[in-house]
Amino acid sequence: VQLQASGGGLVQPGGSLRLSCVVSGLTRDLDDYSLAWFRQVPGKERTAVSCISARYGVEFYVDSVKGRFAISRDNAKNTVYLEMGSLKAEDTAVYYCATDQIRRPDLCRYYRASQYQPYFTSWGQGTLVTVSS
Repeated sequence: VQLQASGGGLVQPGGSLRLSCVVSGLTRDLDDYSLAWFRQVPGKERTAVSCISARYGVEFYVDSVKGRFAISRDNAKNTVYLEMGSLKAEDTAVYYCATDQIRRPDLCRYYRASQYQPYFTSWGQGTLVTVSS
């Protein structure tokens, strides 16, 4: 399984970006998998941002991005998106997409906890988002 993230860049505070992550090599449809976005500031731990559950597509967000970010998926394009709005300087980070090839149930319910990051078995290479004036 391979994930290819793109869409990062430099944006002013208050601006918007859409990140994309193309997933290839899956044995089932995209909506059979939990899909998540994480971010990492250099020198700090990688943290959770958002997750969309398998099958029903329930969306999960960390408090710091609720109401500003939206996760979605397009099965036909095998792509998961992260729409980011009202961006702040503290959103500056490298953003990673990830999925769980094993398709463990309810993984999105636990994705915020760092000890569950290894359960996401496949990761993209990261795309840098810089929010600055």
